Amino acid sequence: METTTGKITRLTGLALILANKGGVNMSKKQEYTKDSVISKDGTTIGFRQMGSGPGIILLHGGVNASQNLMKLGTMLSDEFTVYIPDRRGRGMSGPYGENYSIEKEDEDLDAILKKTGAHYVFGTADGALFALHAAISLSSIHKVAAYEPLVFVGQEGLDEFKTAIGHLDKNMAEGNVAKATVGLSKDSVKMFRIIPDFIAVPFVKLVLWRDARNVKGDDVAYQDLVPTLQNELHIVRKTEGTLEDYKDVSAEVLLLIGSKTISLIKDSLIALNEVLPNVNLVELKGLNHDSAQDYGKPEPIAQELRRFFL
Repeated sequence: METTTGKITRLTGLALILANKGGVNMSKKQEYTKDSVISKDGTTIGFRQMGSGPGIILLHGGVNASQNLMKLGTMLSDEFTVYIPDRRGRGMSGPYGENYSIEKEDEDLDAILKKTGAHYVFGTADGALFALHAAISLSSIHKVAAYEPLVFVGQEGLDEFKTAIGHLDKNMAEGNVAKATVGLSKDSVKMFRIIPDFIAVPFVKLVLWRDARNVKGDDVAYQDLVPTLQNELHIVRKTEGTLEDYKDVSAEVLLLIGSKTISLIKDSLIALNEVLPNVNLVELKGLNHDSAQDYGKPEPIAQELRRFFL
C-alpha cells in the first residue's frame, strides 16, 4: 500500500518518469502563443496563452511546468482565454532567486493578473495553495478554484511527510537528481525499497537523460523539474499555523478533491472549507492527486471549472 506521502512525492519518482515516457504531452499538438511579465523583484514569468473569452490562469504544481496543464487548458480554451505560466524556477520563467517565499508567488500571479486582466485562477497541488494564498491579498482575484492544496493543520501523517522532505534535502545537497528521485520513490512506495541504489540510481539517471534528449520547444526536462520540489515543499511546511489567514479570502472559492486522495490532503480540504468565508467543496469520484495534469484525468475537473467560472 502506498504511504501517506505517496500521492504527493511519487510524482518525482519512477512512477512519474515511466508514466510520461509514452508522451501524453498535449503541448506538441495544441497551438498557443507566448508572453511574459516582470514580477515585483524583476523575475521574468513566462506563460502560454490559448483560446478566447474570460481570462483564467492555471497554476501547475511541483515537479511540473506549463506543459503539464495543456490538456486541461485545451478543454477550457473554447470558452476562456487560458494563461498557463511556468511558475518561477523553470522553463520560460526566471530562477527562484533569493528569499523565495509564498509571497513571491503572490507577486508573480499579481503581475500576470495585471497584464492579462484576468480575474479567475485555478491551481492544482502547490499551485492550488499559491492561488488561495494570493487571494488573501489580491482583490483582483474574483474566483479561485483549488484542486487538493495541502496546508499543515496538525493532521495525521505530517511527521512522515517532514521526514521525506529531510531525505530530499540531503540527497539534493549532493547535487544528484537521480539519487533524489530514487529516495523520494522509496519514501513514497514500499515496493521500491527492495531495489538497491546501485541499480535504481543509474537506471533513473539513464531515463532522465533520455527524457532530456527528447524535450522539444518550450517543454522542460524532468531532470530540471525535480529540484523545484525542494523549494516548494519547504513553503508547504511553513503553512503550519497559518490556517486562520484564509478567513481573509474575499474571492468565491471552489475546493476540489478526488475521492482517491489520501487523508493528509482530505484533512487539509476539510479544514480550509471550515474557515474560508465563501466556499463550496466538491469531491470528484475516481480522481487522485495527479488528475489535473496531462497524465491524469482532467476532464471532470474541466467540467467543474466551466460550471464555476462561467
